[in-house]
Amino acid sequence: MSTTTAIRTIEGLELPAPGEWTIDPSHSAVTFSSRHLGVGKVRGRFKALEGSLRIGERPQDSEVEVRIDAASIDTGTEQRDDHLRSPDFLDVERYPHLTYRSTALERTGEDGFVLQGELTIRDVTRPVDLEVTYDGAGHDPWGGTRTAFTARAEIDREDFGITWNQVLETGGFLVGRKVRIEIEVEAARAAAKAA
Repeated sequence: MSTTTAIRTIEGLELPAPGEWTIDPSHSAVTFSSRHLGVGKVRGRFKALEGSLRIGERPQDSEVEVRIDAASIDTGTEQRDDHLRSPDFLDVERYPHLTYRSTALERTGEDGFVLQGELTIRDVTRPVDLEVTYDGAGHDPWGGTRTAFTARAEIDREDFGITWNQVLETGGFLVGRKVRIEIEVEAARAAAKAA
């Protein structure tokens, strides 16, 4: 597959060619952080995700769909992870997946975009904009083509019905409401997956 068919240049920015790209879960990550005790942070990740990018002829016509396995949450502490999987937080038995589906894409800088979309957690859907940086595209050793993006957002977990907390004796709350999310995606062109 030649560079001319897999990668193109639009308004000075090298972009992946139009078509279907499949997210490579082994080279992608969804991480998050939230305040703990009002001072520190708890960091974690979701270990299982899948999805696709449909790159349009015009970049703004591109679409993204991602599905995350809620039970794959991992903060490095088993007891905390079990609590996060419980009905107090993600309630993974009733709501096994978190999903994100894009609705619009706007270029904001030399290599930056804002991806507008809808995030669904616990069957509650809210609009969430992702600040997206295009990280590049290139060929892998197996004759396929890869592309990568980094996205960031901040959400209020209470917007999704996740309201559990504890009041501290010293004031404030045990768990912060705001959750910072970072997504690193590497995707393979559909033909590369078969190779």
